[in-house]
Amino acid sequence: MKSVSVESIVKAFKLEVLSGAERLDREITRSKAHRPGLEFVGYFDYFPMNRVQVLGRKEITYLLQQTVEERRLHIGNIVKYHPPCFIVTTGQQEIPFLEMYCDQEGIPLLRTQDKTTEFITKLDGYLLKALAPEMSIHGVCINVSGIGVLLRGRSGIGKSETAHTLIGRGHRFVADDVVVLKKLGPATLLGTHNTITREFLALRSIGLINVVRQYGRTAFQDETRIVLDIELTPWDDKALNNDLEVADQFTEYLGVKIPHIEIQLQPGRDTSGLIEAAANNWYLKQLGYSAAEEFMGRLEDEMPS
Repeated sequence: MKSVSVESIVKAFKLEVLSGAERLDREITRSKAHRPGLEFVGYFDYFPMNRVQVLGRKEITYLLQQTVEERRLHIGNIVKYHPPCFIVTTGQQEIPFLEMYCDQEGIPLLRTQDKTTEFITKLDGYLLKALAPEMSIHGVCINVSGIGVLLRGRSGIGKSETAHTLIGRGHRFVADDVVVLKKLGPATLLGTHNTITREFLALRSIGLINVVRQYGRTAFQDETRIVLDIELTPWDDKALNNDLEVADQFTEYLGVKIPHIEIQLQPGRDTSGLIEAAANNWYLKQLGYSAAEEFMGRLEDEMPS
């Protein structure tokens, strides 16, 4: 099971460590934060003990209204489950009682100045990506007019050169050679780099280039949602057809099906232009438009009744 350390979220969100500094190596394995509510009144049947526990103004105010004995009981009932950490939001100061209990149990107590809802949204997004199932494949990832495209094909077929041409046309580079795919949901696949190759594109006969240095910050983005899987293959006369609309095909990654298109290569063929056309065609299909259906409709209108 994937995990991230408490220390990683301290660094990512610049959190203040109030107690438990020696236990920042504790692991977080669940992607959604939890705000304890029913737990304060003793209901623990579905308590997600492996999640980060966030205490907003509502929770802290409730605890402050309790007697010392009631507060000890409520907090004690939660800390005994040893969640990864507690995070107090909106910079609340009146929490020495909470520091005491966290110190006793060795649980990190952290604080942020962010408002509760805003912070939870950011934290959940961070943990969702950090804990997402992932795999690495050989290919190139590029964002074409806002549409994430995965380019695949055998080594030396021209994936990186095609990506370079697309960058020159104003599209955004994401990853070359090693593309990391992360599953964020049943139908959502994210493509990104492996950090080491970030911003680098390898071109045969040229070598490595830094896309950001050569083409500017707008030529690169860290990640993109993958919606098209395009495979570059050698030209094959027997395999080509001129169907008005090619039957839908899919490639599956981590259980997510992505529309698959094969583009055959031939000297003089505008591969980058075909990729742009494929991306734009996919977008139009999401809006409910099909060029083939419109064309067939025109033919039917012209046919004598």
